[in-house]
Amino acid sequence: MRDLAALFGPFAAGGSGGGRGGSGSGGGSGGSGGGGGRGPQGPRAPQGQGGRKRSPLTITLFVLAVLVTVLTWLAGLWTDWLWFDSVGFRRVFTTVLTTRALLFVVGFVVVAGLVASSMAIAYRTRPIYVPTTPAQQVLEQYRQAIEPVRRLSMYVVPGILGLLAGSAASGQWQTFLMWRHGGDFGTKDPQFNLDAGFYVFDLPFFRFVLGFATIALALALAAALVTHYVYGGIQLPGRGPSTRTAFIHVGILGALLALVRAGVYWLDRYGLTTSEGRLITGITYTDANAVLPTKAILAVAAVMCAGMFLAAIWTRSWRIPIIGVALLVITSIVAGGIYPALVQSLRVRPSERALEAPFIQRNIEATRYAYGIDEIERTSYPAVTEAEAGQLRQDAATIPGIRLVDPNIVSPTFRQFESLRPYYAFPEILDVDRYNIEDEVADAVVAVREINLAGVPASQRNWVNDHTVYTHGYGFIGAYGNRRTGEGDPVFFSGGLRDDTGAGKFEPRIYFGELSPLYSVVGDSEGTQPREFDYPDDEGVGGNVLNTYDGEGGVALGGFLRKVAYALKYRELNFLLSEFVTSESKILDHRTPVERVERVAPWLTLDGNVYPAVVDGRIKWIVDGYTMSSRYPYSQLVDLQNATSDSVTERTNLISVGQGRINYVRNSVKATVDAYDGSVSLYAWDTEDPLLQAWDKAFPGALTPLSEMSGDLMSHVRYPQDLLKIQRLLLSQYHVTDAESFYTGQDFWAIPNDPTQPGQDQPTYYQSLAMPGQDSPSFSLTTTFIPTGSGREILRGFLAADADAGTTAGQKAESYGTLRLLELPRASAVDGPGQVQNQIEVSTERSQDPSEQLNLSQFIAQNRQSGRQLTFGNLLTLPVGGGLLYVQPMYVQSAREGGSFPQNKATIAVFGKEVAWGTTLNQALDGLFGGDAGASAGDEDVTPDPETDPGEPREGDPVALAQALADMEKAYADGEAALRAGDFAAYGEAQARLRDAINRAVQASPSELPEPVEPTDAAGEDAGTETDAP
Repeated sequence: MRDLAALFGPFAAGGSGGGRGGSGSGGGSGGSGGGGGRGPQGPRAPQGQGGRKRSPLTITLFVLAVLVTVLTWLAGLWTDWLWFDSVGFRRVFTTVLTTRALLFVVGFVVVAGLVASSMAIAYRTRPIYVPTTPAQQVLEQYRQAIEPVRRLSMYVVPGILGLLAGSAASGQWQTFLMWRHGGDFGTKDPQFNLDAGFYVFDLPFFRFVLGFATIALALALAAALVTHYVYGGIQLPGRGPSTRTAFIHVGILGALLALVRAGVYWLDRYGLTTSEGRLITGITYTDANAVLPTKAILAVAAVMCAGMFLAAIWTRSWRIPIIGVALLVITSIVAGGIYPALVQSLRVRPSERALEAPFIQRNIEATRYAYGIDEIERTSYPAVTEAEAGQLRQDAATIPGIRLVDPNIVSPTFRQFESLRPYYAFPEILDVDRYNIEDEVADAVVAVREINLAGVPASQRNWVNDHTVYTHGYGFIGAYGNRRTGEGDPVFFSGGLRDDTGAGKFEPRIYFGELSPLYSVVGDSEGTQPREFDYPDDEGVGGNVLNTYDGEGGVALGGFLRKVAYALKYRELNFLLSEFVTSESKILDHRTPVERVERVAPWLTLDGNVYPAVVDGRIKWIVDGYTMSSRYPYSQLVDLQNATSDSVTERTNLISVGQGRINYVRNSVKATVDAYDGSVSLYAWDTEDPLLQAWDKAFPGALTPLSEMSGDLMSHVRYPQDLLKIQRLLLSQYHVTDAESFYTGQDFWAIPNDPTQPGQDQPTYYQSLAMPGQDSPSFSLTTTFIPTGSGREILRGFLAADADAGTTAGQKAESYGTLRLLELPRASAVDGPGQVQNQIEVSTERSQDPSEQLNLSQFIAQNRQSGRQLTFGNLLTLPVGGGLLYVQPMYVQSAREGGSFPQNKATIAVFGKEVAWGTTLNQALDGLFGGDAGASAGDEDVTPDPETDPGEPREGDPVALAQALADMEKAYADGEAALRAGDFAAYGEAQARLRDAINRAVQASPSELPEPVEPTDAAGEDAGTETDAP
């Protein structure tokens, strides 16, 4: 009983306690077995030899550093609370904070408590006397060396380990909340007959608990072993007996650790449902018949090992637990590794196809459900390849909507026509949406004109201008997707500085956007002179209109403490010193749409493509949110980044949906961010998703019911690109639903490379089309498939996701999200995108435009050799005319730097083996289908601009040309001078004169000039400060 009392005795303090190891003589642990007791006073720390005194300055600086660190942390915490309160998601902040704090405290207490108690028990129960052996004499030197810091280390070591453990535990807050609020999926796995919710919600938390317990007990055991050894409680074999209390202490910890390992082995059985194998994710024949039994055997062996640790308490020998650990290791090697390998080699491989078929079938069914591809509509599509006159007559509703404007190419064109000033910018990749313009729904390429501080002259860059003047962008720009001008430019239905355009009347200011500054200080007392730059206007003060923000968004900066908090957060004294930060000021921060949604819904994974839309009189950013898991049983794991990468994301470094591996996904939330006030709404889009239901319970009130979504917003919701990219990767294999055919892989497909960007997957494309069986075209997201491992690239599949959610408030269209797959026969003669691109580039077909004298390959070569930049646009595929029609715009851009922009100079159409092209798509289609396609394209009424048509010779006007060139030079010089002086009104006036001179120079130029539009490019180069905002 003395041993047990000593084991659980009070924490030793100071230098008091039992006798010192090595300070006694002979004796050993004798009849008492070395049992602990309070011994004589231990050695004292040397007196009169304190460390060098710290200077007051050093102490002061250290205290100040600690104080600033703590205050900065508190400032960040408080400003975060203020931000969440301002957007109406305070409960999200408090729930996450309290959950993380709870897990941190539990993790800290468990690890720090176990380690500290182990060290205290081992020290408290150290033997009174230890043998005087050479080993103990060496240890005595260590004991003497650590004695001055022993008491401190009893707190510091457990404290540091506790902090690390608490931090790790707090990072599992999502796992904890999922376990606490998760429910059932309604589907059971075929192996254990457990609901999928156990694997998604419960199993991850159980494994975390056991893993954490393993680490905690291992640290406690290590602390016990080290402390017992240093103070003589544990002796190496042949150097004396260990104390009984050491056997009790180590035996109990070892037994607990072994029991935890038994639990880990047992849970590993369920973890096999998401293990990755050579063929599939999930349990295979070897797993079911070899690994599962051995996991159970290992669990039993671990329990027996725990018993051997407890036996050491009575036998007072380390031999039994050592043997137990050795046997457990040997068992794990033999039963867990060698035996399954033998089963796989000797039993499975000779008959793998038959034996694995039932398990492959499980994987197929689970994968198709988990990725939402189980209810796909499949249609056999023989696809004719012969083009005949009138063949597109049945598709007369689809042909006019074919998109000619490539959103991945025309950003420089938007900048040229709509940037207005160098401090405005557009993203490199624009977005595709649809708008009802003059009672006709049309596909559109859209963007917003955002503020770009990099475009502000360096002489004008300062804190006041950066954070209180240039605060927001202005305007929504939209171009018809199916139209072009005679010169090949987009036709805009919304643009300029108007707030009443083809997109309707709306609030045009962009305070929250993808390019917004880090933060802005806005707002002021009523009646105060506005100072925020709003938009340029020659009739305004200094050529500009100014504005004062009056929106609901932002955090008020009225109190002194709030100003201090933000000064600490952003390390900026101007919050305290600037006259522009008043009692009525607000701060707008965390301004990008993705960041705002991530903060209020950290449990969502967001789509990489955020797009703006004019909704109910406001510009709103629409963000697609996903709930994902990597624990759905038997579903195939995929790498998220690899699945969502394509030629666009690689070329622009566009952020894709995320990283990691998943095997379940749902587009469960449609989020919006108001571009003016920053308000965030999270609409529950897929209410049947068990993951969304769990998060709704964890954060009640965070989600907005779908019934509250307006019809206007519903009309701009679309099927997300990243989701279809994930689904097409899985569908390339999992269109095969028979296990034996799946095993052979002979009918697997692949995603074709983008023919315009070799080596990268072709993107998915938004376009309006009618699939076979549809009465009218619908806004869709499309992709294609080719055979995998085939030397010849032919088309095997065409997939369209219905991306139109309808226009009814609170109710999405029944057809939304429907996946329709056209499957072409194996002997298909329809070429894939790569082959089609090759046909285009070597084609000798003459243009359908009579003014063009070159054939297609010559036209391509001439533009490339003349120094111009020729770019092939998106190669769209459409199921029309009983076959597959390919359409591709060609853009030509001057190679001259500054001011040049791409123009759609030709459009190509391919059907079967036939290639046709012309200045317009309408010309190309008529040429392709025997002179009459039977349907007209959206550019039917477009004719080439005679002023730039090289087929119509012009004599030119030398006098007018000379005057225009002189005016260009004068306007350019005036503009440069105004820009250096920071006079933007004068700069804008000079640019207007420059553009007028350019137009006059073009009209006066003879057609024999090597590049008729060169003066435009040259002037654009001069005006590059205005048009080429970064």
